[in-house]
Formats: sequence, C-alpha cells, structure tokens
Amino acid sequence: MKRIYLFLTMICLCGGIIAQQNQYELVVNTKKTGAEIQPTMYGIFFEDINFGADGGLYAELVKNRSFEFPQKLMGWNIFGNVELRSEGGPFERNPHYVRLSYSGHAHKHTGLENEGFRGIGIKKNATYRFSVWGRTSSSSSPQKIRIELIDAENNPFESKELEITSGEWKQYEIILTSPKEEPKATLRIFLLSEGPLDLEHISLFPTDTWKGRKNGLRKDLAEALSDLNPGLFRFPGGCIIEGTDLETRYDWKKSVGPVENRPLNENRWHYTFAHRLFPDYFQTYGMGFYELFLLAEDMGAEPLPVVNVGLACQYQNDGEHCHVPVGELGDYIQDALDLIEFANGSPTTPWGKVRAEMGHPEPFNMKFIGIGNEQWGPEYPVRLEKFIEAIRAQYPEIKIIGSAGPQAEGKDFEYLWPEMKRLKVDLVDEHYYRPPQWFLDNAARYDSYDRNGPKVFAGEYASHHTTRANNFESALTEASFMTGLERNADIVHMATYAPLLAHVDAWQWRPDLIWFDNLRMVRTPNYYVQQLYGHHAGTNVLPITWNNAPLTGQEGLYASSVIDKNKKEIIIKLSNVSEEERALSIRLDGLEKKMQLHQQVEVISLSAEMDAVNSLDNPAVVLPQSAYQSMQRNSLQLTVAPNSFNVVIIDYSN
Repeated sequence: MKRIYLFLTMICLCGGIIAQQNQYELVVNTKKTGAEIQPTMYGIFFEDINFGADGGLYAELVKNRSFEFPQKLMGWNIFGNVELRSEGGPFERNPHYVRLSYSGHAHKHTGLENEGFRGIGIKKNATYRFSVWGRTSSSSSPQKIRIELIDAENNPFESKELEITSGEWKQYEIILTSPKEEPKATLRIFLLSEGPLDLEHISLFPTDTWKGRKNGLRKDLAEALSDLNPGLFRFPGGCIIEGTDLETRYDWKKSVGPVENRPLNENRWHYTFAHRLFPDYFQTYGMGFYELFLLAEDMGAEPLPVVNVGLACQYQNDGEHCHVPVGELGDYIQDALDLIEFANGSPTTPWGKVRAEMGHPEPFNMKFIGIGNEQWGPEYPVRLEKFIEAIRAQYPEIKIIGSAGPQAEGKDFEYLWPEMKRLKVDLVDEHYYRPPQWFLDNAARYDSYDRNGPKVFAGEYASHHTTRANNFESALTEASFMTGLERNADIVHMATYAPLLAHVDAWQWRPDLIWFDNLRMVRTPNYYVQQLYGHHAGTNVLPITWNNAPLTGQEGLYASSVIDKNKKEIIIKLSNVSEEERALSIRLDGLEKKMQLHQQVEVISLSAEMDAVNSLDNPAVVLPQSAYQSMQRNSLQLTVAPNSFNVVIIDYSN
C-alpha cells in the first residue's frame, strides 16, 4: 500500500514539474523605458514592378494613351482610315497623335479600340471620365465621335457621343456610366462625321479615385496602403532607379509638370526575366514624383525618394564604361539638389515654383533622400561621396541613406558597411530576400550591431518560401524576425517589405504584399503582419525576457514589447513557431504607482495552416482575430496557439 501511495505521489510531483516546465513566465520591465521608436519605423516601399504603376496603382485605364510606345499603336486596334502623325501635335515630349478620316465608303467605319491593361475593369453603376485632346484639323465644321465600352463578347454596353468643335488643340471630356460589371472591357472610338479629326492623349479614369483627384490613384489599392498606417514611403524603386542602362533610369524631372507632356520611359522589368516577358510594360510617368509625394502626405508618411548615383544596374552592366565617370556627375548631383528644392523649396525657387504650379504651394517637408539602390563595389562609395558633399553643403538637415548592397552578408556587404561609416551616411539600406528559416535564425541580427555608426534601414525584405507564395509560413517568419527589429529600435529606424503590388495577370516577381486584378485586390497574410506592426508600433521599447534573456527563438517563441505613451498602451508582440501551444504567464514589473492597468486586455491573433494563402476568390482565409482576456493585477495568463502571431494590448491610465 505504501508503495502505491509513493508511486501516486511521484506521479503528482512529476505532473507538477511538467506543468511548471510548460508554463513560460515572460517579464516585461515597465520601469526601464528603452529606445525611442522612430515614427518611420514601419513603412512601405513602392517600385513599378508587376504592373504596379500603369495598370495598377495609377488609375488610368488606357494603355499607350499618347501613342508613344516604341510600337506606336501597341495596345490599339485600328479600322478604317487611321493615320499616325507626329507633326503639329500639342505636346513636345509626346509628339504622336492619330488622324481619323472618312473611310471612303458609307458602310465602312473609321475608329480605334484600346485593350487596356489585360482588359479594362469596369464596375456596375460606376462613372468613368473619358477625356481626349482633339482638333478638327483641316475641316472648319465640328466633328463627332462615339465612345463605347465593349464587353468580352464584343457587345457595347455604354456609349456617348462627343463633338470636337475647334481647329485648335483642346481637351474634351464626357462621363460614362456603366450598367454592368465587366472585368475585361474594351474602349472603342468611332468617327461619326466626315473628318479629318486629330486625337491625342486618349484617357479613361474612374471618377471615384483616391481623394477624388482627376489624375488619380486606384482607390482600393491606395486605401489598402493607407490602412497599413505607414510612417515612411520609399519610392520609386528599386532597380528602376538604375535602369537597364542609364538612358532608361527613372528620371524624376520627367515625371512632373503637365501630365500630357511627361515622356514615356522604358520599364526595365518588362524583359528582365525571359520567363515573365511583358514587352508592353512601360512608364508613362502619369503617377510621377508629385503624385507620389501627395500619396505620402495623404497617408501621413515621411517621403523617402531615391535618385540615381550615376550607376546603371550593376547586375546588367559590367564595367566602368556603362556608368557615369566620377568627374562627370554634375547633372546627377544637381538632380538630387533640385529634387530637394522641388519638395521643400519656396514657390519663388525654380523647382518650388513647379510644385506650386502643380497645385501644392506648401512644401512637402521632405527629410530623407536615398542615393543609389543596390550598388556595390568601390564604384559606389566614390560616387556617393560626391553627392554627400554637395547635399551636406546646401541642405545639411537632409538625412542621407546609403546602401549595403543587394545581399545581407558576404564580401560586398562587409566592404560597404565600413565605407558607409567612413562617409557618415545617416542610414544604411539593407536588403534580404531569404528563406523562412533565415528570418527565424536572424531574429537577433541587430543585437550586436555597432551603436555608434549609421542607423539601419531594412529597405527591402521578404520571406521567400520555396513556392514563392504569400503563405502564412512566410508571414509568420517575417513577424518573428520583426520582433528583433523592434527590440533594436535604437539602431533600426526604418523597415519596408518588398515588393508592394502585383497584377495577377502581369507579374514578374513574387511574393508581393498586395495582389490585384482589374477590379479586385487581396491583402496577403504578410500584409496583416505589416498592418499589425504599423498600427501598434509604440513610442518606446520595453525589455521583455524569459529566464533573463530576450526571446529570439527559445522553445519556438519570439517576442518584443513597447509602450505607447500617446495611446497609453503596453503592447507585446509574440510569435509561436512551434507545433505546440504555449501557456504563458506575462508579468509587468516595475509599474509606477500612478499607472493603473485596465483589466480587459485585447489579444489580436493571426493563425492558420502554414500553407494557407489569401486569394482574390478567397480573401479571408487568413485574418487577424481579436479576443479579450482579463489581467490579474499585473499578470496575464495567456495560451498562444501553435504557429501563431499575437499582439497583446494592455491599456493603462495615470
């Protein structure tokens, strides 16, 4: 009997020990307020890849609207008597236009059709602004055209007539209202009169754009960006800053001024990958630097424009002969200085005047500039130094961002960091596209970084699953890694996922944060991770430990904690990448007497099967879910699900 009693006692003791072992006590030190979290900590990065601008965020629905593609009628079908002309057009930098004339037979028609960007997405009961620059040419009598929207079965479902009344170039517009939804419509224009009639800059926009602007942005995509609550907006790239060659680099000066006179630029992504070839992918600059600065302002994000450093893409150009000689960088340096004037200068300055004439006399208050993208080797710092000298001399308040190259480690990375310190850049841009395990293994990456040199900008990163899908595993590993960014907010001042947008019918690169077609968009699991960090960034770091050490993967747990002194919240971010649930006891130590914790605590969880994805047809497979629990004095008992990311929000008052 004694043996049985002893045996039962041992079982109870072992059970207690196991229970103790399975209880993880996390301690948040509220007395030791840590580094300030920069308002720019979590942001977004836009590059015109995957039809991210024309055909994407830029709401224009007509492809090749000014007939300036190398194949001048790409995107257009013509019928009857249509002639492409270049003499006497209204816009110097977009000289081409079409002349529509009588076909020669009463039963033959003259006109043209535009296919849009993989079709034209039209919503039911929505209104669309058709506009065109036109003139009656040699005829003094008014000329008439009919504008039609055609469905996928070639049936017109909306049409209106428009009269061109002047022999001088003028802009005309009408509003079309759609009675049906059509994801892949066509725009058709008929000549109804004798002609001849000249047409240029043929455009179709939804009237319901972001902020209602005429030359506006696609509303659902812009809203999704704003919903991230970004503190930073980096643009316009990325590799398009460099161009395949210097002639095709992104030139910000060509992207401002009247939209009709912004010249076409070749997009380097249209043929970069032979297996994802899109020879109809160009940049009209319709969504140029002015529109991107406006978007940053709309979102409350700090603008971070990037300019070319005098180097073409080094992946595609081997040798100094491909780049601007160091002694001939004057124009490129002046471009950087003029950009600062465009953003911040008085309307009495040359480039401040351009901004003011576009509708924004107040400065954009730009604080940061990136010089170069993923450059490497000695050819980069020798050029960067010239930019730094000029910018520091004229605009010492502007923070300059240099590059650590295209990799997160290795020879180029190890060479560039000391060079960035020598040049005293303000931040160094690090990029890492790596497998999920890399993100877990590198959660402590910045724990040992030098605190005395430049700060870190994690400018492009994404967890690349073997499938390259935006599945939950990629999102969870990013969330885990980001606890290390947050814990090291004294050295990491900015972070932006990349790339941002991708059209499902026209992408070159994946994974991407937001996917879309002509009418719909879907927020990926990765999007919700970024959103949770962006909305719960906090103002200062608070240490959170288990067994007196930060959680950087022990027992599959990753954690960071912050205090938001403005919202009066203590926020804990927890990832559990193990296959088992974890029972946690979270204790808040060092509470000030005046700090009264609210007993109801919100816990936002993101959890799913590791291969789960959100799609256009099923956009809600992975969504954050909120629940509420009660504090017990200064402690919270919390069980976190396996493979989950959790945000704990503890309100307080004082």
